[in-house]
Amino acid sequence: MDHLLVRAARGEWTERPPVWLMRQAGRHIPEYRDIREEYSFLEAIKTPAVAEEITLLPWEYYRPDGVVMFSDILTVLEPLGFSYHIESGVGPVVENPIGGPGDCDRSHDDVARELDYVGELLVRLNERVGSETAVIGFAGGPFTLASYAAAGGPSRTNMPLRKLRARDPEAFRTLLSSFADVVRDYLAFQIEKGADVVQLFDTYAGVLPPEEYREFVLPLHREILADLGAPSIVFVRRMGGRLDLLADSGADVVGLDWTVGMGEAREQLGDRPVQGNLDPSYLFGDPTFVRERTREIIDAAGSRGHILNLGHGVNRDTPVESVRAFVETAKSVEREQ
Repeated sequence: MDHLLVRAARGEWTERPPVWLMRQAGRHIPEYRDIREEYSFLEAIKTPAVAEEITLLPWEYYRPDGVVMFSDILTVLEPLGFSYHIESGVGPVVENPIGGPGDCDRSHDDVARELDYVGELLVRLNERVGSETAVIGFAGGPFTLASYAAAGGPSRTNMPLRKLRARDPEAFRTLLSSFADVVRDYLAFQIEKGADVVQLFDTYAGVLPPEEYREFVLPLHREILADLGAPSIVFVRRMGGRLDLLADSGADVVGLDWTVGMGEAREQLGDRPVQGNLDPSYLFGDPTFVRERTREIIDAAGSRGHILNLGHGVNRDTPVESVRAFVETAKSVEREQ
C-alpha cells in the first residue's frame, strides 16, 4: 500500500505532510488509562488483543497517517537474556544488569519466537487498518539499550555505560554490537509481519561527543538499517549541529528533536527526508497557538520528504483538543504540484 507516510519517507512530493506522534497511544487518552486499570504495562504489550486496542485509540480519535504499535523499546532485551519490569515512579528496571566487562558479549535467542506477540500485533493491525493508514514499528538503538542494561534502569547521565566505555572500550564495543545484532533482526521481523515503516530510537546516543558517536554508534546504525526492505527513521536527541551524523546513518528519514530549527535542518540536510519537530510543550497551548506553530514547521519543511511529528513524545497530561489541532493542521494543507 502506497501510504502518504511511506511516500514522504521516500522523499516524494506529497499533497500534504503525513502526521503521527511519538507516544501517541499513551496516557493522554482517557481510554488508555481505563485499560491500564486492568492490565500492567507489560501485560498490555504482551497481550496482542490489548495492545491492538491501545494502538488504535489515536486512530479512533485523530485518524493520523500512521499507527505506531503499542510496545516498548526494552522488549528486545529479552532475547539477550535480560529480564525487566516497570516500577511505579521509576520506570523500567532491569533485574539482571551487566555485571562487568565479562558480561558484555551476548548472543540472542530467536527473535520471532521470543517476541511472537509483537508479530501477532502487527498482523492484527494490518488486518484492521492496514488499507487505510501506515503501520509503524520501532526498536531501541544499541547505545540506549546498553545504557539501560548497564545502569539497571533509566539514567539521566548514562554514567554507568560511559564509565564502561572509558575503562574497557572493547567491552563497550562488544556490548553495543550485541544489541545491534538483535535490533537488526527485530526490525526485519517487524517488517516481515507487516510494518510499513520502522523507527530506530537511539535517544540517549546524543550524549556522546561527536568523534565517539562516529566511532562507536554510527557504524552500528548503518549495520542495523542497511537494506531492511522498508523505509526507516532514525531518532536521537541533542543532535543539533551534528545532523550530518544522522544523515550518514543509512536511515531514509532523519528524525529531529524540538531543539533543531526546521529551516536549519533543511539547510544542513538538503532534500533528505525529515521528521518532526514541534516542541511537545507547545501542545499545552490553546488550539490557535498549536495551529500557528505547527504551520510554521510545515512551511519551513517544504513539500517534499516531510513527516510531521513532535520533537519527542506526547506528554501524559496533553489536552486531547491540542493533539487534534496538531493533526488537523496537517490535514488542512492543500498543495499544488
